[in-house]
Amino acid sequence: MSTAQIAAPAREAQDQAAGAAGAEHRCRFCAHPLAHSMVDLGMSPLSNAYLRPEQLQEMEPFYPLHALVCERCFLVQLGEFESPERIFSDYAYFSSFSDSWLRHARDYVAMISERLRLGRESRVVEIASNDGYLLQYFAQKEIPVLGIEPAANVARAAEERGVPSLVRFFGAELARELAGEGRQADLIVGNNVLAHVPALNDFVAGLKLLLAPRGVVTMEFPHLLRLLEENQFDTIYHEHFSYFSFTTAETLFAAHGLVLFDVEELPTHGGSLRIYARHREDGSQGVRPAVAALKRREQECGITRLESYARFSERVKATKRRLLDFLIRAKEEGRRVVGYGAAAKGNTLLNYCGVGLDFLDYVVDRSPHKQGLFLPGTHIPIHAPERIEQTQPDYVLILPWNLAEEIMEQMAGIREWGGRFVVPIPEVEVLS
Repeated sequence: MSTAQIAAPAREAQDQAAGAAGAEHRCRFCAHPLAHSMVDLGMSPLSNAYLRPEQLQEMEPFYPLHALVCERCFLVQLGEFESPERIFSDYAYFSSFSDSWLRHARDYVAMISERLRLGRESRVVEIASNDGYLLQYFAQKEIPVLGIEPAANVARAAEERGVPSLVRFFGAELARELAGEGRQADLIVGNNVLAHVPALNDFVAGLKLLLAPRGVVTMEFPHLLRLLEENQFDTIYHEHFSYFSFTTAETLFAAHGLVLFDVEELPTHGGSLRIYARHREDGSQGVRPAVAALKRREQECGITRLESYARFSERVKATKRRLLDFLIRAKEEGRRVVGYGAAAKGNTLLNYCGVGLDFLDYVVDRSPHKQGLFLPGTHIPIHAPERIEQTQPDYVLILPWNLAEEIMEQMAGIREWGGRFVVPIPEVEVLS
């Protein structure tokens, strides 16, 4: 489908009021009616709605976790059952607690600073800048930075690192304000934010407004093709409103006057894309061969064929059966099983599979912001990692499986008592 065919409905979708009758059944990008299911994961709580002890006896809201695919633009999406303000204004995820993610950020800053020749006269803006995990490395190079982060508690951590942060949600209104103040950006960064945006058209319109005439946008997001091919259904949760292929992302950005001129495939989050965008009017960056190559591969893999999405649901059900089979056998043998990582993807997995305290004694997490709380839905307690050494379980189920190597290195001591690691995705596997 051409950009021209998409652009007009996209503008109409941008104007639809949240909660309007039938709005949840229309594509949030092109406004086409949604009639095709990719996978229905049942009812689930918000994945980052961790519970305090006094909340365990209170009613807990559950919402449908049903991913639909648009037959027109092939955007995969969830309904908006909670507002971004409710989800993100006080957030439990701090990026700096992952060593591998910090290395990823540091490597990116070194690469992009050289590629774009950024210096003291440049300006870098990161959207959803979290605790300053990335912008701190630009600041160390004396490159001016600004973080935009809606979660005040997380933004405070960034400020303590010396990263100036606006506690705002990003969209066209804020972009217009900053541009009016002469604060357009030579580089706009957005890592794992695009999926969190319900108002996609307003968001990408804001990128266009904020970007300097010769500026570049880079965005990273989990690649839908990898999600489909590798059974990564646990990356579907309410905080992720949308799931992107390169093909759909290119159409979305083109509808707002931005050209995707380069793309890289990354190992992060089980397989991500880093896209590079520029103004349509800016001819200084030619479109790289990687763009056509990835679009061609997506087409060959069926990213624009509905039957590719329909097959996904059966693989998900099979994974649920295999995980429960492993846990049932482990418990019948008297084995102790615990979880590592109070991750959002883990909460999707546990709630969909019905895994609670009957299977997992507890989970651990490095973040002190989660320790002492309980997982949403399952009410499994969260402890510090030291708890594993104290209790010496037989199996450690790695819930953020994309960080399995990092976690296995950190927790290598479990082998001293014969403990073993288990990963649930893409297949349930016990690792030595």
